[in-house]
Amino acid sequence: MSEPSSQRFSLLNDEPVATAATDLLGASRAAKELAGLLVASRGSTPFTLAVDAGWGTGKSSLMHLVDTELAQATDVYTVWYNAWTSTGADALEGLIKSVLMRFDRRVLRRALQRVSDSRALVRVARALTMLVTGPLGVAGLADELWKSFSVSPQARNEMQKEIKELTQEWAETSEFSPQRLLVVFIDDLDRCSEKTVLAICEAVKVYLDVPGLAFVIGCDRSALGPSGLLRDLSPAGSAFMEKIFQTTYRVPVPDETGIEDFVRRCAQESGIQALLNADLVSLIADRSGRNPRRIKKLINGFVLEIRLNPLWRDFGPQAVDAVIRTLLLQHLYPDFYRMLIGSGTAYGDVLVEFLEYRQVRRALRQIADDGSNDVDLARFFVEHEVRPPAEEDPDHRGALAELESQLPSGFPALASDRGFTSLIEDLMALPQAEELIQRLRQQRQPLSGPAESAVALEAVPDSPEWPAPDDGRARAEQPLGGMRILWIDDMPEGVEHEARMMRREGAHVAVVKDRAEAEWHLSIESHDLLISDITRGTDYDAGFDDLERLRGGGLYSGPVVFYTGRVTPAREARAAELRALGVTASARELHQLVARAARLRTSQ
Repeated sequence: MSEPSSQRFSLLNDEPVATAATDLLGASRAAKELAGLLVASRGSTPFTLAVDAGWGTGKSSLMHLVDTELAQATDVYTVWYNAWTSTGADALEGLIKSVLMRFDRRVLRRALQRVSDSRALVRVARALTMLVTGPLGVAGLADELWKSFSVSPQARNEMQKEIKELTQEWAETSEFSPQRLLVVFIDDLDRCSEKTVLAICEAVKVYLDVPGLAFVIGCDRSALGPSGLLRDLSPAGSAFMEKIFQTTYRVPVPDETGIEDFVRRCAQESGIQALLNADLVSLIADRSGRNPRRIKKLINGFVLEIRLNPLWRDFGPQAVDAVIRTLLLQHLYPDFYRMLIGSGTAYGDVLVEFLEYRQVRRALRQIADDGSNDVDLARFFVEHEVRPPAEEDPDHRGALAELESQLPSGFPALASDRGFTSLIEDLMALPQAEELIQRLRQQRQPLSGPAESAVALEAVPDSPEWPAPDDGRARAEQPLGGMRILWIDDMPEGVEHEARMMRREGAHVAVVKDRAEAEWHLSIESHDLLISDITRGTDYDAGFDDLERLRGGGLYSGPVVFYTGRVTPAREARAAELRALGVTASARELHQLVARAARLRTSQ
């Protein structure tokens, strides 16, 4: 294989596709059918079609392909409205004016003349007379119409009637159905604020609900439900939202063959196709939740890492194979990757520990089947302070369950994951694998791209570290404002990034190395949250013991979060006994637990 620097790589864009030639997921057929239904249903207007799909699953591309198909239809026109460009009440104005601007100039001029002549607007008639007769363009006429509609509550009440009349004129509506059809596309509604969503829906249902108009709205319907963005709506508001969508098309998740073909074509476009064998293609497709956007981000992460990280330049021709497998491990199995690049545990290297655990599982199964055993089981059990299997436990389930309580929580599932075990075996078979892992530990930083929650199908992981707002909703500038946090960790530099993020959100964070320093801080002032590691040096339960002593001494009685590199069922059980909010190795989950503590603080 050639050196990475001599290979031609490129980044993939994340723009929606608009033509069948660029459609890698076969959405063109569905787009053609949807466009045909819209055209055939012009006599049923007004109506609203929801294109329902989660983040990154292709709803924008499908809508653009529908638009492309509609461009070939007779007397069908389209307009796109980006709800993100406006907020709140501005969205109502923006959408209505976008629709008005798609009508003919002559129709708008006559509508403005009718409005200016109406009794309800007699006070503005004189001001409008010069404008009506002046050389206004479509944008100017649409703007003046909106101003006239907004001049008084009475005028606003008559807006729907006036828009219906001018739409009928534009659409050349007969007694049977409109001749013309205007299809309005609104994308990513679920990523707007609640106020913007309600304004858009008001425009669609109250003012633009007229024959000749059809709306195609891209959104994740579950995000707009009672447990999502609009969870605070009144019963009347929820009933109103139910009336918005007459029908919904749920974008299907690509099948296994289709998504694997998508991975291969993305790899080909980026130049890494030669680096992905069939097993890796299948692993990427499966562990990415068959999400096209996540797959593109993953492949772009490969390209950036290969080209920009100097770490790989020292590993010769095998560097590209190594980076692909390392990045897959980081993105698809982030919990294990965090343990892998950690500084080790009481039980040695986590990779060695996992491989030995897998051998022990196989050996126990073999003993149960035929009584043979070629693995030193006792040593592994004793190292983890667990009694070795006893004769009275013939299938060894009890011993295995006790052992797994002392192992990282994900080990049992990973041992049964053929994709993961194959990835680990391929990585360890590469030359200089041990040196590579040591270098990664020295870096002690994430590689390119998202490391947190890449496995979660509906997550939107924009950062491997502290998560940023990702749903478009208004947030307080300092959600942790005034919160006092005491953090115990014998390696303060290792948690400085997370502590800095909390300070940016308004918290006062003091990081100390041990219980003695914590006692001093707690004796001076009270704190709202205690964050602690668990292992310090050779004391593998230090964090738990410290909490018991602090509580026993009456120094602290508030909420606690344990932040550690190794989460096991035994540790989770101990944390629950101590009434901790949680124990985690994830920065993203830590943020969620801290936010929960902040809510508890404000509710008291």
